[in-house]
Amino acid sequence: MKTFKNFILPLAFLTTWLFSLTSFAQEKDTTYWKNAFKAGANINQAAFSPNWTGGGVKSIGFNAYLNFKANYTKEKHSWDNEIDLLYGSMNNEGQGLRKTNDKIYLDTKYGHALNTKWDAFVSANFLSQFANGYRYEKDAGGVERDTLISKFLAPGYLTFALGFEYHPVDYFNLRISPLAPRFTFQTSDKVAQNIDNNYGVEPGKKMRSEWLAFQLVANFDKDLTETINLKWRYVMFINYQKLHFNEIDHRLDLTISAKVAKYIDVNFTLISIYDIDQDSSIQFSEALGVGFVYSIKNYKDE
Repeated sequence: MKTFKNFILPLAFLTTWLFSLTSFAQEKDTTYWKNAFKAGANINQAAFSPNWTGGGVKSIGFNAYLNFKANYTKEKHSWDNEIDLLYGSMNNEGQGLRKTNDKIYLDTKYGHALNTKWDAFVSANFLSQFANGYRYEKDAGGVERDTLISKFLAPGYLTFALGFEYHPVDYFNLRISPLAPRFTFQTSDKVAQNIDNNYGVEPGKKMRSEWLAFQLVANFDKDLTETINLKWRYVMFINYQKLHFNEIDHRLDLTISAKVAKYIDVNFTLISIYDIDQDSSIQFSEALGVGFVYSIKNYKDE
């Protein structure tokens, strides 16, 4: 129940925020808006009879995602908004419910056209997670224990950016931001006790400010065929005060989805992170699922 509340309450707040953000302007004029909505849910289940000789563990898994874009363009002005949510969990017999995916991403950007392919822009984006994250280890007696290592706003990242955007086609853009201050939140005392680096936040504090920083963001979202969509986002973040190669942050979010029926698709998600304030090695998370999907948009890729 606690995990359910951690998921639903932030989801309700964030979706209300985004839809209200764009609906007011669209009530007056929808001519200049390009909207796209996609949501899906996958359920995986496995069960075995007591005499099943092949071995196995009963399990049930759930994965849900939602992506909504509302982009406005009129003359030299543009305003792009996106909400990207992902959550998944798996319940294996004898282990209980464990999280498999968890992401909250919000982005809003105002742009002013310099020519047909370049804009000057200012933006803000937020990244965190819905539910608690745990590290699972066995103690000296062989009993598995869970240790809280993350939760909503532990960590959370708020980044503002000022720079230039290159957008040669509708489905791809590249943002180059020489000025991109970032604020890292770590609001949990318990998480601080369980991890060594505290996500780069000084012990005893709840936030870290990185005022002098550079950010590069590349976005790609295209229907490769009538049934296959490829979407990825790459983010690089550099603190000017720490220009060492191993201190540069990288994150890649990738999703490939293939529609096999009107409301059924197969989707693969991959998240790769390198952030020395989280871990000194590259982190990977991937998931493959089949389930229900609903998508709609009022434009075609160019």
